Amino acid sequence: MSKLKNRVAIITGGATGIGRAAVEKYVQEGAIVVIWDVNEAAGKELAVTLSKDGHQVSFRKVNTADPEETEAAAKEAIAQFGRIDILINNAGITRDATIRKMTFEQWSQVLNINLSGVFNCVKAVSPFMIEKAYGRIINTSSVVGLYGNFGQTNYAATKSGVIGMTKTLAKELGKYSITVNAVAPGFIATDMVKAMPEKVIEMMTSKTPLGRLGTPEDIANAYAFLASEDASFISGAVISVDGAVTI
Repeated sequence: MSKLKNRVAIITGGATGIGRAAVEKYVQEGAIVVIWDVNEAAGKELAVTLSKDGHQVSFRKVNTADPEETEAAAKEAIAQFGRIDILINNAGITRDATIRKMTFEQWSQVLNINLSGVFNCVKAVSPFMIEKAYGRIINTSSVVGLYGNFGQTNYAATKSGVIGMTKTLAKELGKYSITVNAVAPGFIATDMVKAMPEKVIEMMTSKTPLGRLGTPEDIANAYAFLASEDASFISGAVISVDGAVTI
């Protein structure tokens, strides 16, 4: 498989979970991958493992909430590879609480990573895409951003915001042959979800018409499709990968 052969991709939050699955999928498709993550141990371990298998993968510790870090990391990628073809804004956190109990710190932490982090990465990377008149930007939203969820005012606000950013950026950057799309995952069986009580997992599964939780690979496949030439005329879209849970 080589749908992404020699494409240079930055994947934020690429050390674990959905991001890790995306890194593994992208190298299988022939991409050169730069992992941005704050989890240095996991990120380096993944980069070393995949590099030993003959793939081009590097890691840089980046806090996407810091605009100076994202700008420096983007310049480093350009110095190393000469271009950035794909940006996946996958990094995200949760700090759940009802509005009565949510602190300003919990609100700010989630906005800083999930929303400002996306802005910072696009701001840092897009000038290089514009220069080359080519790019694929893929933002990670959520079904929560489409429909809300109890106890997640902060998270839902950021994921709704990502959708608005995606549509606006698609309009602004389209003339430079840059597509911008969002993926909205449903209930995904990450390690964090697998650690939840069995009853909670059963509830998630029962609400999904396909009768199972999604896998990180399901989301990675959507990321790969949107970055490929098969999706060259798709921009400003929000693709729900949720097993029909929102119907």
